Amino acid sequence: MSEPAASPPSFDPVVVIRSRPYIAALLLAAVLGVPISAIAYGFLALVAAVQRYIFYGLPNQVLGGPAPAWWPVPWLVLCGLLTALTVRYLPGTGGHSPAFGFKTGGGPPTGRELVGIVLAALTTLSLGAVLGPEAPLIAIGGGLGAVAVHLVKKDAPPMALTIMASAGSFAAISTLLGSPVLGAFLIMEAAGIGGMTLSLMALPGLLASGVGALVFVGLDGWTGLGSFSLALPVVPPAEPPTLATLAWAVVMGVAGALLGWLIRWVALSLRPVVHLNRVLVTSALGLLVGLTATTYQLISGQSFTQVLFSGQDALPELVEHAASYSLPVLVLLIACKTLAYGLSLSAFRGGPVFPSMFIGAALGIAAGGLPGMNLAAAIGMGIGAMCAAMLRLPLTSTLLATLLLGVDGVAVTPQVVVAVAVAFVITNVLPVPGPRASEAPDAAGSVHHRAPSGADHD
Repeated sequence: MSEPAASPPSFDPVVVIRSRPYIAALLLAAVLGVPISAIAYGFLALVAAVQRYIFYGLPNQVLGGPAPAWWPVPWLVLCGLLTALTVRYLPGTGGHSPAFGFKTGGGPPTGRELVGIVLAALTTLSLGAVLGPEAPLIAIGGGLGAVAVHLVKKDAPPMALTIMASAGSFAAISTLLGSPVLGAFLIMEAAGIGGMTLSLMALPGLLASGVGALVFVGLDGWTGLGSFSLALPVVPPAEPPTLATLAWAVVMGVAGALLGWLIRWVALSLRPVVHLNRVLVTSALGLLVGLTATTYQLISGQSFTQVLFSGQDALPELVEHAASYSLPVLVLLIACKTLAYGLSLSAFRGGPVFPSMFIGAALGIAAGGLPGMNLAAAIGMGIGAMCAAMLRLPLTSTLLATLLLGVDGVAVTPQVVVAVAVAFVITNVLPVPGPRASEAPDAAGSVHHRAPSGADHD
């Protein structure tokens, strides 16, 4: 049975683009790109500073040496406690739950909800939970864009709010993924818009994103805090695709889909338990994440930081020193990161992109020694398959994997496309994980920024 055709928009995008208010919106987007990008940069810098102090500086001050294996456990418990209190008692439930994937919807957060989003993301990201900063930054940027419109014109039409909120989100995530265009593409594919409406929404956002990228670069040099963009300084040499690597791409796609399903099953199965007593259960989940990281360091001899955090900072080092990891250590790393990721998705606040990429890269490195396999292709396939399984955004997943590999990404594109396609299809064929898909209104994967004050359903 064919689905009914989508209803036409209640406005003419061509007329809107040619109007003077839209031109004014473009100028406002360019202006807003500067402060919003600066705020996003400051947020990322604060997260990095807290991480370095708690997990590197403080152990040296207190213990006179590197952090022992047990060090993350109390901090992850505190992470769960503070995040749960923010989600439970502040307006907006600390932003959306990342357990259902990455999609947009529900409108930008209000000014009061922004406080909870910032605090929930700050505690989650700074104290070791396995989530990324992209979703909070998008929400913060969108909320700031909407607030700016309200300040300029209190009775602004809904379309103006939507356009400027989108521009704010573009600016906030401008270079986090290594390219402002890639960040913009992520938002656009997640929103599911196309045609002239896409141009209407994207143009202010791309303008704000370009300005934001310049702000990020300028602040990198001016502050000396470094870049927060994802990049791989060292990439294994790529080889032309072969029938063997294309065949392995199918296997990698299946593996990524099954591993992604397992992660989502852990997260969605725990959500009903979290809702029974958010503060107690989230603190307990933080304890489990900390114990998982401790176990990894005790068994492997590698740092527990590879299991904790988003994986954004650990990914370049993992790829650069891929040859130094034995297969048992890689399997243990994938298992521990997978468990910590699933536990974090169930109750904490953040984005699902970077942990997926880290697990996918580790999966690719583990498969790099297979007959006929090339390491660069294996890493690209692993990243693409895991992102497709967790984000359910095949085009963005392909771009994430290929652009991250730089010039070598062109050579591995056919294998990445096959792995992404297989993972995406299998992910949509598998049953929805979790006890009951109907337990949450956003079970299809929508990101809802707005929730009734005091509610504890998300």
